[in-house]
Amino acid sequence: MPELPEVETVRRTLLELVKGKTIELVIVHWPKLVKKPDDARQFQDALKGQTILDVGRRGKFLLISLDDYVLVSHLRMEGRYALHKSSDEYDKHTHVLFRFTDNSELRYRDVRKFGTMHLFKKGQEETELPLSQLGPEPFMDDFSPDYLAGKLKNTKRFIKTVLLDQRIVVGLGNIYVDESLFRAGIHPERIASELDEMEIKRLHTEIVTTLLEAVDSGGSTIRSYVNSQGKIGSFQIQLYVYGRKGEPCKRCGAEIQKKVTGGRGTHYCASCQKIK
Repeated sequence: MPELPEVETVRRTLLELVKGKTIELVIVHWPKLVKKPDDARQFQDALKGQTILDVGRRGKFLLISLDDYVLVSHLRMEGRYALHKSSDEYDKHTHVLFRFTDNSELRYRDVRKFGTMHLFKKGQEETELPLSQLGPEPFMDDFSPDYLAGKLKNTKRFIKTVLLDQRIVVGLGNIYVDESLFRAGIHPERIASELDEMEIKRLHTEIVTTLLEAVDSGGSTIRSYVNSQGKIGSFQIQLYVYGRKGEPCKRCGAEIQKKVTGGRGTHYCASCQKIK
């Protein structure tokens, strides 16, 4: 599933491709992708004549801002947007088409059909699910070491599990939680409330730094991720632990381990990330 750096990269490229375009027609081939409104025909009708003003991001969600609406889109495992000519052929995995007045077409393709789309009147998107319960953005001032300490102090969950919780901080998934914990020297199965002040400050720094570096690299190309222009990210070559089971640690040479933590595959170095 794309995490914050990958979604931010898609946001930036999508903005370049579609800002200022006016929707002439929307075709939905897989109505179950549209979660709001309940009827995909209402979704299609509402978007006719709307102009795309901006493309934002909230955590792992894309926010496509139009004249009167905000389209909240989650790519899930395999979702992709790409711009085509309206005359181009498309395959069976292309489920939503946004045809513009200039005869170009934004297409949403999703092999697994796990993606979601919610359409809100402007101003309502933050007051309802899926955005209403999200935690702060990791690059904003409200995600501070003190905030993180407050969220950790009363929980007995593993630190990895806490960081995957989008109500605590948004945008982190398996890749960047594993990488941030490694960089901070914290074992993923440490009890969150047992981290001391210095560990929390170090973890906060590494979360922000890791994500910023990944955004600068266009994200990590794991499995099939590409951005909206068909380009792959390059941060995967900088990964310390994720996807490197059995390989030597880049810092100490010990073998990278993998285990299941909270139902998620977890990569770590037992030497660099000692459990206390």
